[in-house]
Amino acid sequence: MEEALLQQGLDITLFGMGIVFTFLLLLVIGTSIMSRIIIRNFPEAEPAAPAPGSPAADDARLRAIIKAAIDQHRKRR
Repeated sequence: MEEALLQQGLDITLFGMGIVFTFLLLLVIGTSIMSRIIIRNFPEAEPAAPAPGSPAADDARLRAIIKAAIDQHRKRR
């Protein structure tokens, strides 16, 4: 009697593990297929070339903006 219960428990365990493994395998396959379809139909856009300009001018403009923000913050106090 006890051996029959152990065998039944082992059968149910293996059956359940097989179902989970099969589901996960199908999930991986489905995800891979969807990924290939998306990549094929919607390729990544080319990155835009940076606008010509000197970094020094950008730094000076950024510093002016930061200084104005700090001054405005100090005036509120």
